Amino acid sequence: MKSPGFKAIREFQKLNHFPGSFQIGRKDRLWRNLSKMQARFGKREFGFFPRSFILPQDIKLLRKAWEDGGSKQKWIVKPPASARGIGIQVIHKWSQMPRKRPLLVQKYLHKPYLISGNKFDLRIYVYVTSYDPLRVYIFNDGLVRFASCKYSPSMKTLNNKFMHLTNYSVNKKNSEYQSNSDDKACQGNPWALKALWQYLGSQGINTTLIWDKIKDMVIKTIIASDPYVNSLVKMHVRSSYSCHELFGFDIMLDENLKPWVLEVNISPSLHSNTPLDVSIKGQMIRDLLNLAGFVLPLREDTAPSSSSASSSTNSLCGAVREKWRSDISTDEKVKRAFYLSQRFGDQDFCATILDVLTPDDVRVLAESEDELCRKGDFERVFPSHASSRYLRFFEQPRYLNILLNQWEQKYWLNRSRGINLLRDFCEKRVHLGNLADSVHHLHPTTLDIQSFQTVCIHVTSSDTPSRAPRVVLFCFWRGIRLKSRLNEITGQMDWC
Repeated sequence: MKSPGFKAIREFQKLNHFPGSFQIGRKDRLWRNLSKMQARFGKREFGFFPRSFILPQDIKLLRKAWEDGGSKQKWIVKPPASARGIGIQVIHKWSQMPRKRPLLVQKYLHKPYLISGNKFDLRIYVYVTSYDPLRVYIFNDGLVRFASCKYSPSMKTLNNKFMHLTNYSVNKKNSEYQSNSDDKACQGNPWALKALWQYLGSQGINTTLIWDKIKDMVIKTIIASDPYVNSLVKMHVRSSYSCHELFGFDIMLDENLKPWVLEVNISPSLHSNTPLDVSIKGQMIRDLLNLAGFVLPLREDTAPSSSSASSSTNSLCGAVREKWRSDISTDEKVKRAFYLSQRFGDQDFCATILDVLTPDDVRVLAESEDELCRKGDFERVFPSHASSRYLRFFEQPRYLNILLNQWEQKYWLNRSRGINLLRDFCEKRVHLGNLADSVHHLHPTTLDIQSFQTVCIHVTSSDTPSRAPRVVLFCFWRGIRLKSRLNEITGQMDWC
């Protein structure tokens, strides 16, 4: 669906895509966006994808790389928007290059890790429930898909798709294809990901290290799509509830067990042709639907003039999902602007973001904790207690990412304490804007002015557009905030 079509989605409806996710779902866009990240942050952080060229734009660059690499190199040619192995070929001669259609040409990973002489790739399921704040989950099982012919690096074998491609839709046509239906077996095709880890572990291989590298690549790849998706979500989507997406990452291990991202599927196949498929995909879909947190709207909610929805009785915010404000108050905007204006090298300063939680802070944190409790066999990889290092990869900092990152650092070892705090706030209806509690509506009496950190921000009142922008002083002192309008300094002080 094109991005403007998302405007038709009602607040209580949910679609299994984000606008703009094709920025990593198309092979050419994926490479462009990862290349931009590599140019900014270097190959050490973004060196997990093969060198690639987009034709016809990069034809001269490809020709130079081809000539510099010598005659023994191999390249894999892919249509940028195809699936199931359609149109893919491995070549080694310039004369074999197709000329009449757009293509992605990648350096072929000619030294893959082999099991019993066969190459394979991994299908990793990644679920994104939100882009702002970014919340990324990875399923702890998946599929290991083998080529059905033993691998040979010989140039004479490049036309053999059963040897060089791992797609099920290709290899099932091979008369030598042997199907596997046991999720614990290490034979036939495919294997369960957990079976692969068990097999590699028996060979003395550190599978935890490989899995950590895969999670790192997944997070960075999703972040590469962040500016595009968030921009389109703000333009075309009414409610953050309305979008979620399952991605299928295809990953290959080379002879040194380094994982490489080959492509990202925005509509991964959920067909279940064998008991193994049912076992893995069935559990994954069950856990995904629980994570999605679907709510059944009340009858009156589905009327054209209504936009609210019901909620789970187990949520932190109560049995009835009351209409939350889609906008945030001026005070909340000022707090966000303050933290986004700072440099984040000082973790002690960043931690003060939790000292005074606004209603929207409480709503987002409660939603995130509710969601995490439903994760099943998914693992949330972002945010996590170790996600601080990824914040610098965002094109622009996002307040809610900083908030959740600090929350994770503070409560990941004692999550029940954080949940109890949020439950107390929600029982007092703080998430709905009730600021009677002094924790959220402070009236300091004695403050050390020398301890203030102050930022001046221009705020335009949306309800009075004709009024000139007013300057707000927003001060933080050991978690206590002080706001004053400059035009009231000589008169009464306006506290909040």
